[in-house]
Parts: sequence; structure tokens; C-alpha cells
Amino acid sequence: MTPLPPAPHLPGRNPRPDPALFAPALSGLEGLTAQELAASPAFAGGLAAFRAGFYWEAHEFWEGVWSALPQASAERELMRGLIQLANAGLKRRMGREAAAVRILPLSEAALREGFRRGGESVMGLDQRQVAELRARVEAENAL
Repeated sequence: MTPLPPAPHLPGRNPRPDPALFAPALSGLEGLTAQELAASPAFAGGLAAFRAGFYWEAHEFWEGVWSALPQASAERELMRGLIQLANAGLKRRMGREAAAVRILPLSEAALREGFRRGGESVMGLDQRQVAELRARVEAENAL
């Protein structure tokens, strides 16, 4: 598992983590299948970061996975929704509630589309697990 920085990054408030922290997990993603990407350190790192409240870091991990997925795939839609959900969590933590409120429906639409295209489980996540991630963002408070 990729170690996380000592504190979550909040743009404009604390230093950006060294990109070298993410590099090992993000290398070699191109050309992997969706199943291989779901099992990758980048996907797992993003999930662990998100669950720990490191939303900016989750986005960094997941963007590499998203870009390696086929266009118009269920997996890519799910990743788009997760990235937007991480962004909404970050905005909420930063006290930018209007931005979070604007982003959350975009996330919901992408997640819904991912499950519509992919079925009950996409990238190893089911709707219950995604709802738990959503609940974390909904419970997030500004610092």
C-alpha cells in the first residue's frame, strides 16, 4: 500500500504532496484491462485515501486509473463519479459548500451510469460500498 502524507492536502492551505509519492502506484497502468486496473495499487490507494479522508490524494490515484480505462465504459463512468465524489469531499472540507453541492449531482449521475452499464458490481465495488463513500462526504465538515 502506498503511504499517505502526514495530513490531507488542502490546496492553498498546505504544501502539495511530492508527486514521487504517487509515482510507483501510477506507473504501468496503460494497457491494463479494467479488471487489472481494479486490482492495481493506484485503485486501492485511491480507495484507502478516500476512506481516510484524503480526498485530493484519492483523486490523484484515481485519475491515472480513469485515464487508462476505455472510453464510454462502465468502469470509466464509475471512476469519473468517484473522482467527482472525492472533489466534492475536498470542497466540503475546505468550506466551499456551494461547489460541493454543484459537484455532488454530477458524481451521482456518473456513478448511476456506471452501474447501469456495468451491473451490480463495477471495479469490485457495489452500490452499497459506493453509498458508504457518499455518506463519508455527506458527513464531512469544513476545517
